[in-house]
Amino acid sequence: MEERIQKIIAQRGGMSRRAAEKLIADGLVTLDGAAVSLGDKADSDTDGLAVRGEGLPPAPEKKYYIALNKPLGYVTTMSDERGRRTVAELVSDLPCRVYPVGRLDVDSEGLLLMTNDGDFANTVAHPSFEKDKTYRVSVNGDLRTGLRALRAPMELDGVRLGIPAVTVVKETRGGGTLELVIHEGRNRQVRRMCAAAGLQVTALTRISVGQVRLGRLKSGGWRNLTRDEVAALLCKK
Repeated sequence: MEERIQKIIAQRGGMSRRAAEKLIADGLVTLDGAAVSLGDKADSDTDGLAVRGEGLPPAPEKKYYIALNKPLGYVTTMSDERGRRTVAELVSDLPCRVYPVGRLDVDSEGLLLMTNDGDFANTVAHPSFEKDKTYRVSVNGDLRTGLRALRAPMELDGVRLGIPAVTVVKETRGGGTLELVIHEGRNRQVRRMCAAAGLQVTALTRISVGQVRLGRLKSGGWRNLTRDEVAALLCKK
């Protein structure tokens, strides 16, 4: 059966549809040696498709949906040209490659979803699904002033953000610990929001995405998502 090539690459390469589309737009995808264009179709079982000159892996027989507790110091990529540790190392015991859904920067820790289902990754990452993401954040600075700024309209990169739900977990001399709930996923968003509010982030942990919670999952450990968790992630708000 013929399907759009970006869908085939997403399914067999374990990546989001958007990432597959970028590969095509960059001229890195060929069919029988000729570069393809967005919208082109091919048989999903064809052996003539290649990315960067390498053939696609066979479609995985089993879909994996993983919750990983990313430790500090690991980058949310499958390889790193600077030799840093990657989340791929933490799931190397799986029988197939799984890829991150979204990201956490190297200085942050906590819940990271991973999968080899490109359609799932593309759906969950789509802005229309607006999954709440909860972060536990330790900060230095004037909490009273910072809270007022966080609870007021704010823009990043010229985009108006939704006002986050902010709860004070603990207040200390010179700072405290907050819980922030956001549904966007802009680059280093929580850190940049806190900086704009005059607060310096000293520790940041993502503790939930939608109905999936980090819970007591040990640092560096992973677990399979339940069927209910997968279904909930695929539901629009």
